[in-house]
Amino acid sequence: MLIPVIMAGGVGSRLWPASRALLPKQFIRFPGRSASLFQESVSRVRGFADISAPLVLCNFEHRFLVAEQLRELEITDSSILLEPVGRSTAPAVAMAALSALARDENAVLLIQTADHVLPDVAAFQKAVVEGVALARDGMLVTFGIVPGSPETGYGYIEQGDTIEGRAAKHVARFVEKPDRATAEAYLASGRFLWNSGMFLFGAARYLQELEQHAPDIVAACKAAHAALVVGPDFQTIPEPLFAACRSDSIDYAVMEKTASAAVVALDAGWNDLGSWDALWATGAKDSDGNVISGDVLTEAVSNSYIQSQSRLVAAVGLQDTVVVETADAVLVAQRDRVQAVKHIVAALEAGSRSESSLHRRVDRPWGSYESLASGNGFQVKHIVVKPGAALSLQMHHRRAEHWTVIRGTGLVRCDDREFELQVNESTFIPLGSTHRLSNPGAEPVELIEVQLGDYLGEDDIVRFEDRYGRVQV
Repeated sequence: MLIPVIMAGGVGSRLWPASRALLPKQFIRFPGRSASLFQESVSRVRGFADISAPLVLCNFEHRFLVAEQLRELEITDSSILLEPVGRSTAPAVAMAALSALARDENAVLLIQTADHVLPDVAAFQKAVVEGVALARDGMLVTFGIVPGSPETGYGYIEQGDTIEGRAAKHVARFVEKPDRATAEAYLASGRFLWNSGMFLFGAARYLQELEQHAPDIVAACKAAHAALVVGPDFQTIPEPLFAACRSDSIDYAVMEKTASAAVVALDAGWNDLGSWDALWATGAKDSDGNVISGDVLTEAVSNSYIQSQSRLVAAVGLQDTVVVETADAVLVAQRDRVQAVKHIVAALEAGSRSESSLHRRVDRPWGSYESLASGNGFQVKHIVVKPGAALSLQMHHRRAEHWTVIRGTGLVRCDDREFELQVNESTFIPLGSTHRLSNPGAEPVELIEVQLGDYLGEDDIVRFEDRYGRVQV
């Protein structure tokens, strides 16, 4: 059985302010795309015979994003493994392999990252078919991207001799990111491919090689897998056991050491969308070479990427520039300097600025909330509750709340009272009261919430009951 493994971790800091820690780039629907990058990764493996539902590894904080985006694809039988801490790809894939072997002792894993673009799905699937045949022969396969330019931001794979009876080749060596002159020499030689970070191999075969080259990782992962906390929707890896595992990549731990590494060349329009410049390069351009989305007016602007999410953006006299506007932040950068956006994110994190992790609108499993205004001792939010959904039964130590419904009919519980709240009706939630808002209807409920108190952080929530497993036991 072929089991797609989707690596959905990462925060995509170089695509800030659109990508943030709690809504990273793999879950964003970028302009011009009908699905998120994560959903595209899941969908491109459809159509294979003897293929299972995907196995997804993701950050604990992203679990509801993953579940909701799989539901949108009508996938309800996937396995979602929650990583409590990042330990790079070698341990993560070991956890996936152990889970896959519990399903099928002959499982073959197709490892994809969730944030890459592969427009030519047919070429990708053809390469996967070749990879499966190699994996059945005991090979550990990586997919090398046919390079179109001398990129210095990617690692490279040097191809060795052709494998007898196959179109693939043995891996001669893996190479770190080169300087410009070396990259140009690689491109001219025709022997080198970009390292895509995608792999295909038997689950048992991978663990066998990992045991040979990194037995400590296998031991730590087996201990963590044996203690998995299995719930109805997610499988949670125990933090103390997984944190004890050292961090290492598949490349370093296995692929650079094994004698069984094979590389399949892939020419499918691959792009890792690692920067705003990459979004410009892959986007549909107007006659001036601009990629524009949202409410944007330009005058004498060329070869630029301009994205507006919440208001009019007007640009005059710009060339080779990136402008990205969101509700709470604006990025302006030269296109050839956008890799440095990660330094802005680091500065935001160092200053404990919420813009590094949260958008003004935050999705939750029950719906969403958006901060409209805030000041000393108050905050105003727009809250949307999906049909059939409910917030947790909760209380706050340091704030009171006023709710006014602007759409739909909500069911309110406040201490020992339960009552309906309709459009243009309000209620007061006193500090320290136990309360919940539910939506029993068939349309969304929307309300304006005014919070008043000396502390208004999201961590001032004590949950007593929750449909989404957020009550701490």
